[in-house]
Amino acid sequence: MAGMTVILFLCIAVPMLPVLVLLPDRRSKLFLGYLLVGTAVCLIASEINAWLLRMFGGDLLYVTTNITPIAEEILKGLPVLYFGWFFSDDRDTLLSIAFATGLGFALLENLVILTQSIETVTILWAFARGLGAALMHSACTAFVGLGISLVRKRRKTFYCGTFSLVIAASIYHAIFNTLVQSHLRALAFVLSLLLYLPQVVLRMDAIRKRRAAGMSDTQTRS
Repeated sequence: MAGMTVILFLCIAVPMLPVLVLLPDRRSKLFLGYLLVGTAVCLIASEINAWLLRMFGGDLLYVTTNITPIAEEILKGLPVLYFGWFFSDDRDTLLSIAFATGLGFALLENLVILTQSIETVTILWAFARGLGAALMHSACTAFVGLGISLVRKRRKTFYCGTFSLVIAASIYHAIFNTLVQSHLRALAFVLSLLLYLPQVVLRMDAIRKRRAAGMSDTQTRS
């Protein structure tokens, strides 16, 4: 299955690279680039998760609800942390690339799970898994990105703040995985929405404020 994961990654990455080169603006390049980074992170995580599963005696339920959420959230958070530390801590930019990283991760993960369960999957599964897991991974990483933009300039709280953000995302991720593997799996979808929707509200509020500020500046100049 490791070989199949690499093949699926290449099927996503190879078409993306020429498009990434041709995109005209920086924001689009960043989003697509970090979408690709997210798939690469998923590829790395699949190898680490396989090793962790062997390390814990093949106990899939224990590993996926206690161990892999921590590993995956750390791996997803590292590219966002790198960008925030060395390039820009702009909130909108960090939120955008963090969401793209989580989305890329979920995209490859869902394809891997699809190939493992090709005989049993249904349209309902595709809808629930596609939306539920994509929202969970994207919202968790976006939460970390949003938090990094807030603590980046506060050196006294940066390290403990970043650690707390990753731990909070890991706990949320672990709860999601636990629900998915229980008879309450429908609640996992609700849980994804509970983290995703507030971020949509914050995003729309930020856009509204920028537009209002722009209109105010225009009126002042006129």
